[in-house]
Amino acid sequence: MRDAFITKELEKDEFVAIIPKDHPFDGDEQPCFPIEKLEAEPFILLEKNGRVEIADFLKENDLKLNVRFTTWDDYTIMSMVEQGIGISILPRLILKRLPYDIVIKPLSKPTFRTIGIARKSGGAQSAALKRFIPYIDYRNQS
Repeated sequence: MRDAFITKELEKDEFVAIIPKDHPFDGDEQPCFPIEKLEAEPFILLEKNGRVEIADFLKENDLKLNVRFTTWDDYTIMSMVEQGIGISILPRLILKRLPYDIVIKPLSKPTFRTIGIARKSGGAQSAALKRFIPYIDYRNQS
């Protein structure tokens, strides 16, 4: 029998396009990056352990990216975008307090990932978990 889990959603994290400065979609006249234009751009794909977080989004929208590079490192992607090598899609939370000179644009069709925690139901909980769960509840109320 498989262990049952208790899950708790913490927040939704929006995926956004990152593009170099002076890209044709840079500027206020283009508030969003049109998803249909993703196919025409050289793309740098974030892939961790063989998993592409935006795979469902790409499939749902029948998008075939022009993938030039694949990497597991967010910072490598941001550096490559800054150098004009291509564009990418990354979660917004990764992009806080950026040291890179890049442009962040929401996608014309928003997509999100869910951030949460899971723990086994029943059984003993560690002291850290007993303190962490109430903190998450407090943080979400603020």
